[in-house]
Amino acid sequence: MGTVRVCRETSKPSTSSPPPVTTTSTSRSETVNGSHEFKVDGYSLTKGMGIGRYIASDMFMVGGYAWAIYFYPDGKSAEDNAQYVSLFIALASEGTDVRALFELSLVDQSGKDRHKVHSHFGRFLESGPYTLKYRGSMWGYKRFFKRASLETSDYLKNDCLLIRCSVGVVKSNTEGPKIYSIAVMPSNIGQHFGQLLESGKGTDVNFEVDGEIFPAHKLVLAARSPVFRAQLFGPMKDCNTELIKIEDMEAPIFKGCALLHFIYWDALPEIQELVGMNSKWASTMMAQHLLAAADRYGLDRLRLLCEDKLCEDVAINTVATTLALAEQHHCFQLKAVCLKFVALPENLKAVMQTDGFEYLKQSCPSVLTELLGYVAKIGEHSVIVCGHGNEPMILDGSDVNGRRVKQRIY
Repeated sequence: MGTVRVCRETSKPSTSSPPPVTTTSTSRSETVNGSHEFKVDGYSLTKGMGIGRYIASDMFMVGGYAWAIYFYPDGKSAEDNAQYVSLFIALASEGTDVRALFELSLVDQSGKDRHKVHSHFGRFLESGPYTLKYRGSMWGYKRFFKRASLETSDYLKNDCLLIRCSVGVVKSNTEGPKIYSIAVMPSNIGQHFGQLLESGKGTDVNFEVDGEIFPAHKLVLAARSPVFRAQLFGPMKDCNTELIKIEDMEAPIFKGCALLHFIYWDALPEIQELVGMNSKWASTMMAQHLLAAADRYGLDRLRLLCEDKLCEDVAINTVATTLALAEQHHCFQLKAVCLKFVALPENLKAVMQTDGFEYLKQSCPSVLTELLGYVAKIGEHSVIVCGHGNEPMILDGSDVNGRRVKQRIY
């Protein structure tokens, strides 16, 4: 008799089907911790109250549960014949299977910090945290301390005991993927304040800068700048707080960047739009003026933004001026970047021939000494470069015979 064999081909997953979805979740367990100190004043009067009788602390809350400390002066167990004091921590509120870590301490009152401590914290527990089944459940020690030893120890002072209890209630929760997705827009408070400035509504102070008048709001200025806060509301405030004249600042710096735009918008405008040209040199000059204004009015964030931009835009024709600015306004990172740039052999000669280098020598002569140190790390200790006609020229622009040499860029 023949055998009939039926073969079934196992279907393969379609290559066009979506990949299997993997979901994740995480269970996190941690403790909510709290402590309570229980002072037993008049310890000697508690002796003889009877085995199994206790003094209870006031209830205290940890991890959503109420707890209380129970101190048994004559002990909790009759078999110990009042030779030991007992100490327990009890669950004093409704709860089922409350898992917790405990620590019971007798405080050393001699100042030597030799406390008697029984603790679950800071060590591995083979059976895990202790579980209190219901209200009234306790954890502690029937033989916490031998009474005769306690009464001659530093734990008892002026007939007073100090008991400290720490509780760490175990809390667990499982975190899974969010089942919702709410797109929260970025903060636009700067935009709102900027629109307030542009509207001109509610202005109560005017600034005169380079012959132009700019209205603003005193409270906004005071909130953003400690200098304006003192000038407008401090004990030494200006007599006329309705019109304030700003000296030594150009109008574009005041309105376009340094103060009003940044104070209201908390952001820099496009500097190229402000200077009216697409020029790296012009942008650097604007950032230099802006950094000085930021330092003047205590705008630390603006100062750091300008410092960052100037570090990015270090160039031969502006680095000496930037270096002087960094020295004057204590911009240490910017100063280091400039010094390293100038000290490079391929840059030093060209930088020395700029007008900015003359300004640097006159305004910050001490920086030249630091520059020598940077150059010494790269090349010679005595900084000598070639002047016109290959004459040696030292850092101050003179030749080796002390004659002034006109600096040129080759």
